[in-house]
Amino acid sequence: MKAQNIRTLCLILSIVLYLLVGAAVFDALESDSESSKKKSLEQKLNELKKKYGFTEDDYGEIERVVVQAEPHRAGRQWKFTGSFYFAITVITTIGYGHATPRTDAGKTFCMFYAVLGIPLTLVMFQSLGERINTLVRYLLRRAKQGLGLQKTEVSMGNMVLVGLLSCMSTLCVGAAAFSHFEGWTFFNAYYYCFITLTTIGFGDFVALQKTDALQKRPPYVAFSFIYILVGLTVIGAFLNLVVLRFLTVSTEEPDGRPEAGAEERERQPKDVQGDREVSEAAAETADAAYEEDARSSLCNLSLPMEGGTSCMNLLPSPVEERRHVLSEHSKLSEPSKLRALFCCMCRGLDIYDSPPPPHHDEAGGHSNPVFYNSISYRVDRASCSSCTGSTQASPSSRVPPPGKNNPHTRRKSL
Repeated sequence: MKAQNIRTLCLILSIVLYLLVGAAVFDALESDSESSKKKSLEQKLNELKKKYGFTEDDYGEIERVVVQAEPHRAGRQWKFTGSFYFAITVITTIGYGHATPRTDAGKTFCMFYAVLGIPLTLVMFQSLGERINTLVRYLLRRAKQGLGLQKTEVSMGNMVLVGLLSCMSTLCVGAAAFSHFEGWTFFNAYYYCFITLTTIGFGDFVALQKTDALQKRPPYVAFSFIYILVGLTVIGAFLNLVVLRFLTVSTEEPDGRPEAGAEERERQPKDVQGDREVSEAAAETADAAYEEDARSSLCNLSLPMEGGTSCMNLLPSPVEERRHVLSEHSKLSEPSKLRALFCCMCRGLDIYDSPPPPHHDEAGGHSNPVFYNSISYRVDRASCSSCTGSTQASPSSRVPPPGKNNPHTRRKSL
């Protein structure tokens, strides 16, 4: 099982466990209060029935009228001000439920309006929250510079602390204002602000629902609208900072970069080895062509030994030189390889272009004297006749008799 599947399963189990814990806590806190409240209402209903003598049907009719008349206490809900308030609760997903469309046309338009408005609003709040975080980071940096601190970098802890203080301040300001205008306790007003700005929107506490508040108290209406929008922006900036940076678990699959890097590392020597094989094959092809040219050229100079019993090469054959170059091929870089090849070719061309040496008579005892200061050599093995011959150190020799099979000696460069 992949790690991504295990993580998703753990998240699902965590949410289910969190819901079970919440249900148990709310059951323990609210169940008894609900039971006592229900008994109190039933007792009050029985008292009204005895006092006014109406039946169950009459009570149901009165209850329906009271519920439907509740939203109209604040004035005309579907005038421009009330409609603007309703539109805010729709696109921000607050959804108090204090006013709902009654006509089919209004319900249809509300669905299409929400489909387009909710994503647009979420994107706007997220973008605005990022801009606010950028501004706060800039102000904090300037404040640190003004205080003369050595570290002017704004850490994530600083941003989280400022965001938390901003959220608490926004909630406290709203709680103070709504407790004054609505007559709620500070705790209930704080609770209303929290439920509103987190877009929960139970609807148990709703502002602007006093008698004709929408038409007769424009400053309070404007404050309520501005507070909701600004408060949602502040909360959105904090959630964007905390949730997206710390709490959101990425759902993307691992990109497998370590495995890709290992494959690349395993593949790289093979590529280098393939390039080396191609280079060696090309060198062998050039060697074969060069050998053919060398056989037909005059650059293969040989020096007979004394007594005409052996013959040795003053210059190594092109094949030997090429093999010597190839032995060093892997140790040289690409430019060094080219220089070695060109050097070998140029050496052969120089010998080929050199004028032929003068010929002397056999009576002189020597023929074709050639002196190479750059080449030193020695004879490793010679025949017996060569041992009895002349021991001159100069590199000269007689021409060997034709048809005679003379064993060649090998030389080594010193």
